[in-house]
Order: sequence, then C-alpha cells, then structure tokens
Amino acid sequence: MLPTLRPEGDAPAPAAGSLAGRVVLVSGATGGLGRATALAAAAAGASVVLLGRKVRPLEKLYDEITQAGFPQPALYPMDLAGATPKDHADLAASIGRELGRLDGLVHAAAHFDTLQPFEQQTPEEWQRTQQVNLTAPFLLTAACLPLMKQGGDAAVVFVFDDVARVGNAFWGGYGVAKHALLGLASIVHEETENSPVRTHAVLPPPMRTALRRAAYYGENTMEHPDPAHAAAAIAWLLGTEGAGARGKVLDLRG
Repeated sequence: MLPTLRPEGDAPAPAAGSLAGRVVLVSGATGGLGRATALAAAAAGASVVLLGRKVRPLEKLYDEITQAGFPQPALYPMDLAGATPKDHADLAASIGRELGRLDGLVHAAAHFDTLQPFEQQTPEEWQRTQQVNLTAPFLLTAACLPLMKQGGDAAVVFVFDDVARVGNAFWGGYGVAKHALLGLASIVHEETENSPVRTHAVLPPPMRTALRRAAYYGENTMEHPDPAHAAAAIAWLLGTEGAGARGKVLDLRG
C-alpha cells in the first residue's frame, strides 16, 4: 500500500506558473473539490479539461476561469455513471487530437447518496456508486496512460477518504469503493514507477462540500475549510514540485 506523507505546517501550494504549458484533466469538475482543483490548476497556468455530467455548471466554471485571465479550458460533458470503456477511450483520443498532450489527471468525481443500512441499498445504487467511485478511475486512468506516457513528466492523483471511517456501518457501496481505490492506486503506482507518470493520492480533511453535508447532516458543514486548501495541494502534486511525493498519500487532515 502507499505510504503516508503528512506535510509540516500548512498544506503545500503550487508556485505561480508552475503548471504553465501543461494540460490537466479533472473529473467531477463541478463538484466541491473538483471545481476548486480546476481553478487552482488553471491559476497555476494549466489548460484544464473540465469533465462533468452537467453542461450548464461546466459552462459557468469555464466562464469563471476565462474571466480570471487563466488559460482557456476545455469542456467535456460525460456522465461517469453510464460511461462505457469506449467513451473513456474517445475522451483520451479527443484530448490527444485537440490538445496534443496530457500531463495531469485528477480523480475528483465522487458519488454518495446517503447513509443507509446495507439491506436497504438497492442493486442500482450499488452499481452506480461502484461505477463512479471505482470503475471510472480505472477506466479513465487506463485510457489516458498511453497519452500521459508520451510526455516527460505527468501525474495521476487519486482522492481517498478515511477508510477507518467509511468502513463502518451504513457507508455501504461508497465505503467499499473507497477501500478498493487504495488498492487500485497502489497497483497503478507500482506499474508506472519507472515511467514518466507519477501516481499520487490525497486524503483531504473534512471540507465544506455537498458530499460532507449528505453524510453529516447533523453538523454545521460551514465550520470546515473550503476545498480550495486541498485543491491547492493537488495542484502542487501535478507539477514537478510534487515529484518527491510520488507513490505517497498526502494526508491533509492536520
């Protein structure tokens, strides 16, 4: 399994222009962490491919990035819950054809319905949860690796959750998927260790997101930090500054 790296002091953040000339794909780009990551990567100079299932939120984020004067992003609407292996292959081919390269891949997409007893989770909800949280990272990584290996340096970033927490009662398919994602990231790291592609993982702290509100509806989510702090650390990993964290889990829980 991947070893843990805990930063001393504040979480790392990318230097100005550290991602200039790089192309970064962010899944779940309109979610809490995905949106913040897209903005952080764009602010550091990356051309960001915004992957999400709803066009209007993607267009709103596109406008926000361009109006800030950051590099022009690209939109790619796709519902990961129903996407086929061909859909993922077509996405990678489109990036290669239109942008000519891919230097970063961030798996920020997540699906969580609600806490519920195991016996009440429907097969349909189970399948959707596995598809978005586990199968999509596998398919997207497999489709993008050949393109990423063509460059001199690239990074894949997986987003973990606290398995000691989500492995408890009522977390259902989400907890199972997040446990399995640890194994997937470890395998990808070992198989790409001698390639230009770096594998990273991030364990964010509790954040001010919709997913957090769905799981902890009795707490004041606004008391938690904005996802921008974890997003800055992800953007740091995407550049050469984060090379020393290759094959590690960046634990940002303080």
